[in-house]
Amino acid sequence: MSLQQSIQKSLDLIQFHFDPTVRKIAVKPNLCYYWDSSTGETTDQKLIGALIDVIRKNVNESVDISIVESDASAMRCKYAFKMLGYEKMADDKNVRLVNLTDDNVESTNITVRNRSFRLSLPHSIAKADLFINVPKMKYMAGTRFSGSLKNIFGCNPYPKKYRYHRWLDEAIVGLNKVMKPDLCLLDGLVVRGVHPKKLDLLMASTDPVALDSSAARILGINPHSIDHISLASSEGIGSLKYVNVGEHLGRFINSFPKKDAKYKTWEFIAKTYSRLATRLG
Repeated sequence: MSLQQSIQKSLDLIQFHFDPTVRKIAVKPNLCYYWDSSTGETTDQKLIGALIDVIRKNVNESVDISIVESDASAMRCKYAFKMLGYEKMADDKNVRLVNLTDDNVESTNITVRNRSFRLSLPHSIAKADLFINVPKMKYMAGTRFSGSLKNIFGCNPYPKKYRYHRWLDEAIVGLNKVMKPDLCLLDGLVVRGVHPKKLDLLMASTDPVALDSSAARILGINPHSIDHISLASSEGIGSLKYVNVGEHLGRFINSFPKKDAKYKTWEFIAKTYSRLATRLG
């Protein structure tokens, strides 16, 4: 089955139908660093290319599609787009690459768990008729898990994102309240656990909390124990309950290359260092 067919099947299973009247679409992959997609760290540009083809088949050939990402403390979009194959793919598919750090923004105030934030909403997302989130599923120091909700943290156009790490869970949830995606398509083609592994998994949902809940279980983590997932549920972004309508999760739970107790020790050290760096910064 081709990637296009797999994407379409995933969307059919959740009964998602594209509105043929949409004119502008923003797609957010996970390009957290310069790691190739074969490492399981970044969204595969071939998956994004296939998604573009599916969109045009269901909407129209002339729909305006933007691939969006923002600069981070140790990553610059212009290099990530080039090194990870997105620049060539964008030329081939005639779509735009947008660095949200350079985008026009509007400011908004949001409060999560008594913590107030002033966040910037990029126009490329705010003015899109459809916003599609294409994250990875992986372990992450500081949050323990990264999926749909965490990927929206990358939509924050402010490059020095470490300044939010002291209240990272609240910031993740706040950004998802401001920029909630209309559709999430999780890239589990190659995953990173204790080592990279080809898993050949795609997961689709219009509920990022439910999607992250099921993905966390594949990694062997109780989603109720992940603060930003449970907080997102309590803030009304989605539900911790998920409905499995495709292949049973058991196969992927058994196949995922899980971390062991040594990782938990490393994670504790990394989290402590991150907090210290935030205070010093």
